Amino acid sequence: MKKLHLMISAALVVAASTSVMAQSKFEKDHTASFKANGQAGMDRLERDDTQKFCSDPAALAGKGDPKKREAIEKANMATIKQPSDGKYLGDWKEGERIAQSGRGATWTDKAGTPNGGGCYNCHQINKKEISHGNIGPSLWNYGKVRGNSDAVVQYTWGKIYNSKAYNACSNMPRMGHYKLLTEEQMRHVMALLLDPASPVNQ
Repeated sequence: MKKLHLMISAALVVAASTSVMAQSKFEKDHTASFKANGQAGMDRLERDDTQKFCSDPAALAGKGDPKKREAIEKANMATIKQPSDGKYLGDWKEGERIAQSGRGATWTDKAGTPNGGGCYNCHQINKKEISHGNIGPSLWNYGKVRGNSDAVVQYTWGKIYNSKAYNACSNMPRMGHYKLLTEEQMRHVMALLLDPASPVNQ
């Protein structure tokens, strides 16, 4: 019995070692297939716990460990920072410009250049826009339908800041968390969605 136990233990060690080696080889090959260029550095290959969890197809499909999902959403919720001056809405016209722009953060963009939100890549926002994505829900009449209560305003800010707080494997970028948009830019996008004068809410 003792000999069998030792054999099983040895087999498990070998299997574990092989797994680690295979994982290490994958990581090595994965890293080798990229190169730093401009402001796009190799640090972009580093994944946090959220990204690792959502790399599992089951988790991406809304399955996976529910406790792990809950913990990830809670951790992301803790990263959300409210506006430093308490003001949530800016200029909807600037918000439209930011929503239209998909530029920024690529190796061809100059470091320090303001990013766009690229919102139309995934959402319909303005009915007059003839080209938009459908990965995300339509945001047409966003404020008109939902109103502008404190709860709606804070939820919308949080969703833009870090969408993973509400859905661990959301396709939406974490605009505030990763500083893809500045606080001021986020205010402008908020106004596009919630300002009664915005064409989105007509």
